[in-house]
Amino acid sequence: MIAGILVENGGAGILVPQLPFGFAQAIIGCMIARVLTFTIIHSFLHEWPLFLGISFLVIVASCLLGWLISRFRILPETTAIWGLLPGAASAMMVMADAYGADARLVAFMQYVRVLMVALVASLIARFWVHAPAVAAAVPAVWFAPIHALPFLETLVLVLGGVILGPVSRIPAGILLIPMFLGAALQSNGLVEIELPSWLLAVSYLLLGWTIGLRFTREILVYAIRALPKMIVSILMLIAFCGGLAFALVEVFDIDPLTAYLATSPGGADSVAIIAASTNVDVGFVMAQQIARFMLVLIIGPALSRFVADRIARNVPNISDKTPT
Repeated sequence: MIAGILVENGGAGILVPQLPFGFAQAIIGCMIARVLTFTIIHSFLHEWPLFLGISFLVIVASCLLGWLISRFRILPETTAIWGLLPGAASAMMVMADAYGADARLVAFMQYVRVLMVALVASLIARFWVHAPAVAAAVPAVWFAPIHALPFLETLVLVLGGVILGPVSRIPAGILLIPMFLGAALQSNGLVEIELPSWLLAVSYLLLGWTIGLRFTREILVYAIRALPKMIVSILMLIAFCGGLAFALVEVFDIDPLTAYLATSPGGADSVAIIAASTNVDVGFVMAQQIARFMLVLIIGPALSRFVADRIARNVPNISDKTPT
């Protein structure tokens, strides 16, 4: 994304073709589906009222902060809502774009949030609860042997998303169809999703370039000027989630680090790395993170439209002040 911003502001004037971008979205959908293992689903079913309750509170807090940012004309319309909604940053960008928000600003805000959440969670894991330092990352194996049948099944899911997504007219259908279908088939043992590291890397590159190449000089200056207020809102969200973690510790006797990582607002991949490297209940943490992400996908669009309608009634023509 940063490379795309530099190229765009250097005057190159190039774009990523729509078809490769569609394949990248479908592959990311399969990546999310792969995370929904039977262990996580079992953890969710065991304590689903708690998971849904925490998820709903975090989403409401995100929407309230997003509404305040939009209400005071810091960011336009629903951009702040999508930027603060906790979930996979790549998926939130695709969803925001499909529902008419400014994907450039959403991407900017999402990655600022992911960076801040990961930093705070790492510091808390290291110092607050005296957890052991995170283990060194295992070097990625870029060209590991591929199992033919699972890889073929994954490609069929990807192709199905690319073909059925536009036909279905479901917003972000290219992402959502392989995600939900893949998760359902995998949980029933009908398919195995296999995504080589090089394929995921290419997908991330295409997604990052697509968003980055949309950053004109004007929109970049606009985002940088809004950055201090973005940081304040993200810190407020982190503090709110910390309060939820404290409640989990006091009421349900969950250990502090497990509670904090479970309620941490987004950056599920970063949280997973920290959880796997410390003495916490990884199943509980990831079940909460995935439950919230799925709830965001289901009710996020309706919430963003609801907030946009309220903003439009109180602050007309806010979008007129947004650079294009």
